[in-house]
Amino acid sequence: MSTPSVVLAGGGTAGHVSPMLAVARAVERLVPDAHQTVIGTAAGLETRLVPEAGYRLASIEKVPLPRRLSRDVLRFPSRFGQAVRDAAEILRAEKADVVFGVGGYVCTPVYLAARRLGIPVVLHEANARPGLANKLGHRFAAFSGVAFEGTPLKGAEWVGMPMSREISQLDRRTERTAAREALGLDPQKVTLVVTGGSSGALSLNQSVRAALPDLLGTQAQVLHLTGRDKAITDDSGALLDLEGYHQREYLDGMQLAYAAADLIIARSGAATVSEIAAVGLPAVFVPLPVGNGEQELNARELVAAGGALLVKDEHFHKAWIRRNIVPLLEDPALLRTMEQQSASRGITDADERMARATLAAAGHDLDTPEKKP
Repeated sequence: MSTPSVVLAGGGTAGHVSPMLAVARAVERLVPDAHQTVIGTAAGLETRLVPEAGYRLASIEKVPLPRRLSRDVLRFPSRFGQAVRDAAEILRAEKADVVFGVGGYVCTPVYLAARRLGIPVVLHEANARPGLANKLGHRFAAFSGVAFEGTPLKGAEWVGMPMSREISQLDRRTERTAAREALGLDPQKVTLVVTGGSSGALSLNQSVRAALPDLLGTQAQVLHLTGRDKAITDDSGALLDLEGYHQREYLDGMQLAYAAADLIIARSGAATVSEIAAVGLPAVFVPLPVGNGEQELNARELVAAGGALLVKDEHFHKAWIRRNIVPLLEDPALLRTMEQQSASRGITDADERMARATLAAAGHDLDTPEKKP
Protein backbone atom coordinates (compact mmCIF):
# COMPACT_ATOMS: atom_id res chain seq x y z
CA MET A 1 0.00 0.00 0.00
CA SER A 2 1.52 3.32 -1.07
CA THR A 3 2.19 6.15 1.36
CA PRO A 4 -0.79 8.54 1.33
CA SER A 5 -0.35 12.24 0.67
CA VAL A 6 -2.81 14.24 2.77
CA VAL A 7 -3.33 17.97 2.29
CA LEU A 8 -5.16 19.70 5.14
CA ALA A 9 -6.81 23.09 4.69
CA GLY A 10 -7.85 25.58 7.32
CA GLY A 11 -6.71 28.52 9.36
CA GLY A 12 -7.43 31.91 10.80
CA THR A 13 -8.56 31.05 14.31
CA ALA A 14 -7.78 28.37 16.88
CA GLY A 15 -11.32 27.08 16.29
CA HIS A 16 -10.18 25.97 12.84
CA VAL A 17 -6.50 25.22 13.42
CA SER A 18 -6.79 23.11 16.59
CA PRO A 19 -9.18 20.43 15.22
CA MET A 20 -7.23 20.36 11.96
CA LEU A 21 -3.99 19.62 13.82
CA ALA A 22 -5.74 17.03 15.99
CA VAL A 23 -6.71 15.17 12.82
CA ALA A 24 -3.19 15.51 11.41
CA ARG A 25 -1.76 13.94 14.57
CA ALA A 26 -4.31 11.12 14.36
CA VAL A 27 -3.33 10.46 10.73
CA GLU A 28 0.29 10.35 11.86
CA ARG A 29 -0.52 7.83 14.62
CA LEU A 30 -2.41 5.60 12.17
CA VAL A 31 0.07 5.91 9.29
CA PRO A 32 3.40 7.21 10.65
CA ASP A 33 4.93 7.71 7.19
CA ALA A 34 1.96 9.62 5.73
CA HIS A 35 2.96 12.80 3.90
CA GLN A 36 1.03 15.77 5.28
CA THR A 37 0.93 19.41 4.20
CA VAL A 38 -1.31 22.21 5.45
CA ILE A 39 -2.69 24.98 3.23
CA GLY A 40 -3.44 28.19 5.14
CA THR A 41 -2.97 31.91 4.71
CA ALA A 42 -0.09 34.18 5.64
CA ALA A 43 -2.07 35.97 8.36
CA GLY A 44 -3.82 33.46 10.63
CA LEU A 45 -2.75 31.50 13.70
CA GLU A 46 -1.68 28.68 11.40
CA THR A 47 1.50 30.62 10.59
CA ARG A 48 2.69 29.84 14.12
CA LEU A 49 0.77 26.74 15.20
CA VAL A 50 1.32 24.57 12.12
CA PRO A 51 5.15 24.81 12.05
CA GLU A 52 5.23 24.38 15.83
CA ALA A 53 3.30 21.12 15.38
CA GLY A 54 5.88 19.93 12.88
CA TYR A 55 3.92 20.19 9.63
CA ARG A 56 4.74 22.02 6.42
CA LEU A 57 2.61 25.10 5.71
CA ALA A 58 1.85 26.37 2.22
CA SER A 59 -0.07 29.62 1.83
CA ILE A 60 -2.66 31.07 -0.52
CA GLU A 61 -4.28 34.49 -0.39
CA LYS A 62 -7.22 35.02 1.96
CA VAL A 63 -10.11 36.10 -0.27
CA PRO A 64 -13.26 36.80 1.79
CA LEU A 65 -16.56 37.20 -0.04
CA PRO A 66 -17.39 40.94 -0.06
CA ARG A 67 -20.38 41.74 2.13
CA ARG A 68 -21.11 45.18 0.65
CA LEU A 69 -20.66 47.07 -2.61
CA SER A 70 -17.08 48.27 -2.90
CA ARG A 71 -14.00 47.93 -5.08
CA ASP A 72 -13.51 44.49 -3.52
CA VAL A 73 -16.62 43.27 -5.37
CA LEU A 74 -14.94 44.06 -8.71
CA ARG A 75 -11.63 42.55 -7.66
CA PHE A 76 -13.12 39.42 -6.09
CA PRO A 77 -13.48 37.21 -9.22
CA SER A 78 -9.85 37.59 -10.29
CA ARG A 79 -8.47 37.26 -6.75
CA PHE A 80 -10.59 34.22 -6.02
CA GLY A 81 -9.69 32.60 -9.33
CA GLN A 82 -6.01 33.10 -8.54
CA ALA A 83 -6.48 31.51 -5.10
CA VAL A 84 -8.05 28.45 -6.75
CA ARG A 85 -5.13 28.22 -9.21
CA ASP A 86 -2.60 28.60 -6.37
CA ALA A 87 -4.36 25.87 -4.38
CA ALA A 88 -4.36 23.58 -7.42
CA GLU A 89 -0.62 24.15 -7.90
CA ILE A 90 0.03 23.12 -4.29
CA LEU A 91 -2.17 20.02 -4.60
CA ARG A 92 -0.32 18.94 -7.75
CA ALA A 93 3.08 19.60 -6.19
CA GLU A 94 2.17 17.55 -3.12
CA LYS A 95 0.63 14.79 -5.29
CA ALA A 96 -2.36 14.95 -2.96
CA ASP A 97 -4.46 11.82 -2.59
CA VAL A 98 -7.07 13.59 -0.45
CA VAL A 99 -7.95 17.03 0.93
CA PHE A 100 -9.16 17.39 4.50
CA GLY A 101 -10.75 20.75 5.33
CA VAL A 102 -12.26 22.43 8.37
CA GLY A 103 -13.96 25.39 6.69
CA GLY A 104 -13.12 29.08 6.66
CA TYR A 105 -11.80 31.41 3.96
CA VAL A 106 -8.93 29.21 2.85
CA CYS A 107 -11.05 26.11 2.26
CA THR A 108 -13.36 27.30 -0.51
CA PRO A 109 -10.63 27.67 -3.17
CA VAL A 110 -8.94 24.47 -1.96
CA TYR A 111 -12.17 22.48 -2.20
CA LEU A 112 -12.81 23.78 -5.71
CA ALA A 113 -9.25 23.08 -6.82
CA ALA A 114 -9.50 19.54 -5.46
CA ARG A 115 -12.75 18.97 -7.33
CA ARG A 116 -11.23 20.18 -10.62
CA LEU A 117 -8.29 17.83 -10.13
CA GLY A 118 -10.45 14.85 -9.15
CA ILE A 119 -9.04 14.70 -5.62
CA PRO A 120 -11.53 13.53 -2.96
CA VAL A 121 -12.53 15.99 -0.24
CA VAL A 122 -13.24 15.14 3.40
CA LEU A 123 -14.45 17.91 5.68
CA HIS A 124 -15.33 18.61 9.29
CA GLU A 125 -17.84 21.25 10.42
CA ALA A 126 -17.23 22.45 13.98
CA ASN A 127 -20.26 24.69 14.49
CA ALA A 128 -23.93 23.85 14.82
CA ARG A 129 -24.54 26.41 12.05
CA PRO A 130 -22.32 25.49 9.06
CA GLY A 131 -20.14 28.04 7.33
CA LEU A 132 -20.30 28.85 3.61
CA ALA A 133 -17.14 26.96 2.70
CA ASN A 134 -18.32 23.69 4.20
CA LYS A 135 -21.82 24.11 2.78
CA LEU A 136 -20.18 24.24 -0.64
CA GLY A 137 -17.66 21.47 0.00
CA HIS A 138 -20.31 19.15 1.42
CA ARG A 139 -22.06 19.04 -1.98
CA PHE A 140 -19.26 16.91 -3.42
CA ALA A 141 -17.37 15.66 -0.33
CA ALA A 142 -16.55 11.99 0.01
CA PHE A 143 -17.24 12.29 3.74
CA SER A 144 -18.50 15.07 6.00
CA GLY A 145 -18.26 14.94 9.78
CA VAL A 146 -19.97 17.31 12.22
CA ALA A 147 -19.28 18.19 15.83
CA PHE A 148 -22.97 18.59 16.76
CA GLU A 149 -25.70 16.10 16.01
CA GLY A 150 -28.25 18.65 14.78
CA THR A 151 -25.94 20.42 12.30
CA PRO A 152 -27.93 20.94 9.07
CA LEU A 153 -25.65 19.18 6.57
CA LYS A 154 -27.79 16.40 5.12
CA GLY A 155 -25.98 13.07 5.16
CA ALA A 156 -23.11 14.24 7.37
CA GLU A 157 -22.02 11.94 10.19
CA TRP A 158 -21.99 13.06 13.83
CA VAL A 159 -18.40 12.38 14.87
CA GLY A 160 -17.77 15.00 17.57
CA MET A 161 -14.97 17.52 17.71
CA PRO A 162 -11.33 16.58 17.03
CA MET A 163 -9.29 17.79 19.99
CA SER A 164 -5.97 17.26 21.73
CA ARG A 165 -5.61 13.91 23.45
CA GLU A 166 -4.54 15.71 26.64
CA ILE A 167 -8.19 16.75 26.85
CA SER A 168 -10.08 13.93 25.11
CA GLN A 169 -8.36 11.26 27.21
CA LEU A 170 -8.48 13.22 30.48
CA ASP A 171 -9.67 11.33 33.57
CA ARG A 172 -10.89 14.20 35.76
CA ARG A 173 -11.32 12.14 38.91
CA THR A 174 -7.83 10.68 38.73
CA GLU A 175 -6.19 14.00 37.89
CA ARG A 176 -8.27 16.30 40.14
CA THR A 177 -5.99 16.52 43.17
CA ALA A 178 -2.79 16.92 41.15
CA ALA A 179 -4.41 19.57 38.93
CA ARG A 180 -5.64 21.62 41.89
CA GLU A 181 -2.25 21.47 43.57
CA ALA A 182 -0.52 22.50 40.32
CA LEU A 183 -2.83 25.52 40.13
CA GLY A 184 -2.29 26.50 43.76
CA LEU A 185 -5.83 25.50 44.78
CA ASP A 186 -7.12 23.67 47.85
CA PRO A 187 -7.43 20.00 46.78
CA GLN A 188 -10.48 19.48 49.03
CA LYS A 189 -12.66 22.47 48.08
CA VAL A 190 -15.46 22.56 45.56
CA THR A 191 -13.97 24.45 42.62
CA LEU A 192 -15.59 26.86 40.18
CA VAL A 193 -13.58 27.78 37.06
CA VAL A 194 -14.50 30.92 35.12
CA THR A 195 -13.11 31.60 31.66
CA GLY A 196 -13.95 33.87 28.75
CA GLY A 197 -11.25 32.35 26.55
CA SER A 198 -7.70 33.55 25.96
CA SER A 199 -8.92 37.09 25.24
CA GLY A 200 -11.28 37.09 28.20
CA ALA A 201 -14.79 38.47 28.37
CA LEU A 202 -15.19 41.82 30.12
CA SER A 203 -18.93 41.54 30.82
CA LEU A 204 -18.54 38.03 32.18
CA ASN A 205 -15.62 39.14 34.37
CA GLN A 206 -17.58 42.07 35.79
CA SER A 207 -20.58 39.93 36.70
CA VAL A 208 -18.43 37.32 38.42
CA ARG A 209 -16.54 40.07 40.27
CA ALA A 210 -19.84 41.46 41.61
CA ALA A 211 -21.03 37.99 42.67
CA LEU A 212 -17.83 36.90 44.45
CA PRO A 213 -19.24 37.40 48.00
CA ASP A 214 -22.08 34.99 47.15
CA LEU A 215 -19.84 32.50 45.37
CA LEU A 216 -17.17 32.41 48.06
CA GLY A 217 -19.86 32.29 50.73
CA THR A 218 -20.61 28.71 49.63
CA GLN A 219 -17.11 27.73 50.82
CA ALA A 220 -16.17 27.01 47.21
CA GLN A 221 -13.01 28.36 45.62
CA VAL A 222 -12.92 30.24 42.33
CA LEU A 223 -10.25 30.00 39.64
CA HIS A 224 -10.85 32.99 37.36
CA LEU A 225 -9.06 33.01 33.99
CA THR A 226 -9.66 36.66 33.20
CA GLY A 227 -8.00 36.94 29.78
CA ARG A 228 -4.94 38.93 28.85
CA ASP A 229 -4.91 42.50 30.21
CA LYS A 230 -8.21 41.99 32.01
CA ALA A 231 -7.03 41.42 35.56
CA ILE A 232 -9.56 41.97 38.35
CA THR A 233 -8.46 44.69 40.75
CA ASP A 234 -9.66 46.17 44.03
CA ASP A 235 -10.53 49.82 44.67
CA SER A 236 -6.86 50.73 45.00
CA GLY A 237 -5.96 49.22 41.63
CA ALA A 238 -4.13 46.24 43.12
CA LEU A 239 -4.93 42.68 42.10
CA LEU A 240 -8.04 41.54 43.94
CA ASP A 241 -6.95 39.39 46.88
CA LEU A 242 -9.70 37.38 48.58
CA GLU A 243 -9.49 34.07 50.39
CA GLY A 244 -10.60 31.34 47.99
CA TYR A 245 -10.28 33.58 44.91
CA HIS A 246 -7.49 32.80 42.45
CA GLN A 247 -7.02 34.64 39.20
CA ARG A 248 -4.78 34.18 36.18
CA GLU A 249 -4.91 36.00 32.89
CA TYR A 250 -4.32 32.84 30.88
CA LEU A 251 -3.69 29.13 31.32
CA ASP A 252 -1.60 27.24 28.82
CA GLY A 253 -3.23 23.82 28.97
CA MET A 254 -6.95 23.88 29.71
CA GLN A 255 -6.86 20.23 30.70
CA LEU A 256 -5.59 21.39 34.11
CA ALA A 257 -8.60 23.66 34.58
CA TYR A 258 -11.01 20.97 33.40
CA ALA A 259 -9.50 18.46 35.82
CA ALA A 260 -9.61 20.90 38.73
CA ALA A 261 -13.17 22.11 38.20
CA ASP A 262 -16.45 20.86 39.63
CA LEU A 263 -18.28 23.49 37.57
CA ILE A 264 -17.20 25.86 34.79
CA ILE A 265 -18.60 29.16 33.51
CA ALA A 266 -17.57 29.75 29.90
CA ARG A 267 -18.46 31.09 26.49
CA SER A 268 -19.91 28.42 24.19
CA GLY A 269 -17.55 28.26 21.26
CA ALA A 270 -17.74 24.93 19.46
CA ALA A 271 -14.43 23.64 20.80
CA THR A 272 -15.22 24.67 24.38
CA VAL A 273 -18.64 22.97 24.38
CA SER A 274 -17.20 19.80 22.84
CA GLU A 275 -14.26 19.64 25.22
CA ILE A 276 -16.48 20.15 28.25
CA ALA A 277 -18.74 17.29 27.15
CA ALA A 278 -15.76 15.05 26.36
CA VAL A 279 -14.41 15.40 29.91
CA GLY A 280 -17.88 15.28 31.51
CA LEU A 281 -17.77 18.66 33.23
CA PRO A 282 -20.94 20.50 34.40
CA ALA A 283 -21.10 23.93 32.81
CA VAL A 284 -22.83 27.28 32.67
CA PHE A 285 -22.63 28.69 29.14
CA VAL A 286 -22.84 32.42 28.45
CA PRO A 287 -22.81 32.70 24.63
CA LEU A 288 -20.93 35.54 23.01
CA PRO A 289 -23.59 38.18 22.24
CA VAL A 290 -22.33 38.91 18.71
CA GLY A 291 -22.25 37.05 15.42
CA ASN A 292 -25.12 35.01 14.01
CA GLY A 293 -26.07 33.17 17.20
CA GLU A 294 -23.94 30.10 16.55
CA GLN A 295 -22.61 29.98 20.13
CA GLU A 296 -26.11 29.55 21.55
CA LEU A 297 -26.78 26.80 19.00
CA ASN A 298 -23.52 25.08 19.94
CA ALA A 299 -24.65 24.76 23.56
CA ARG A 300 -28.25 23.71 23.06
CA GLU A 301 -27.77 19.94 22.79
CA LEU A 302 -25.67 19.73 25.96
CA VAL A 303 -28.14 21.97 27.81
CA ALA A 304 -31.07 19.83 26.62
CA ALA A 305 -29.28 16.73 27.93
CA GLY A 306 -29.04 18.30 31.40
CA GLY A 307 -25.28 18.72 31.44
CA ALA A 308 -25.25 22.52 31.36
CA LEU A 309 -27.17 25.73 31.92
CA LEU A 310 -27.49 28.46 29.29
CA VAL A 311 -27.90 32.17 29.99
CA LYS A 312 -27.74 35.16 27.66
CA ASP A 313 -24.90 37.59 28.28
CA GLU A 314 -27.36 40.39 29.10
CA HIS A 315 -29.00 38.25 31.81
CA PHE A 316 -25.76 37.01 33.37
CA HIS A 317 -25.53 39.25 36.43
CA LYS A 318 -25.16 39.03 40.20
CA ALA A 319 -28.80 38.14 40.92
CA TRP A 320 -28.85 35.37 38.27
CA ILE A 321 -25.61 33.93 39.63
CA ARG A 322 -27.03 33.93 43.16
CA ARG A 323 -30.21 32.15 42.04
CA ASN A 324 -28.65 29.60 39.69
CA ILE A 325 -24.97 29.00 40.37
CA VAL A 326 -24.79 29.25 44.16
CA PRO A 327 -27.29 26.34 44.58
CA LEU A 328 -25.16 24.17 42.27
CA LEU A 329 -22.02 24.78 44.32
CA GLU A 330 -23.93 23.81 47.45
CA ASP A 331 -25.35 20.58 45.99
CA PRO A 332 -22.71 17.93 45.14
CA ALA A 333 -25.40 15.42 44.13
CA LEU A 334 -26.79 17.81 41.52
CA LEU A 335 -23.30 18.43 40.14
CA ARG A 336 -22.73 14.67 39.87
CA THR A 337 -25.97 14.31 37.90
CA MET A 338 -24.93 17.11 35.55
CA GLU A 339 -21.53 15.47 35.20
CA GLN A 340 -23.14 12.22 34.05
CA GLN A 341 -25.40 14.02 31.59
CA SER A 342 -22.49 16.03 30.21
CA ALA A 343 -20.40 12.90 29.69
CA SER A 344 -23.34 11.21 27.92
CA ARG A 345 -22.93 13.74 25.07
CA GLY A 346 -19.15 13.62 24.99
CA ILE A 347 -17.20 12.07 22.12
CA THR A 348 -13.54 11.38 22.73
CA ASP A 349 -12.32 9.85 19.44
CA ALA A 350 -13.41 12.37 16.82
CA ASP A 351 -9.81 12.92 15.72
CA GLU A 352 -9.39 9.25 14.84
CA ARG A 353 -12.81 9.02 13.18
CA MET A 354 -11.95 11.90 10.87
CA ALA A 355 -8.44 10.57 10.24
CA ARG A 356 -9.81 7.16 9.23
CA ALA A 357 -12.37 8.77 6.92
CA THR A 358 -9.61 10.87 5.34
CA LEU A 359 -7.30 7.92 4.79
CA ALA A 360 -10.15 5.83 3.40
CA ALA A 361 -10.98 8.56 0.88
CA ALA A 362 -7.30 8.55 -0.11
CA GLY A 363 -7.58 4.84 -0.88
CA HIS A 364 -5.61 3.81 2.20
CA ASP A 365 -7.81 1.15 3.86
CA LEU A 366 -6.58 0.59 7.40
CA ASP A 367 -8.85 -2.42 7.87
CA THR A 368 -7.45 -4.37 4.94
CA PRO A 369 -4.12 -6.14 5.61
CA GLU A 370 -1.41 -5.51 3.06
CA LYS A 371 -0.80 -8.47 0.75
CA LYS A 372 2.61 -10.05 1.14
CA PRO A 373 4.62 -10.41 -2.06
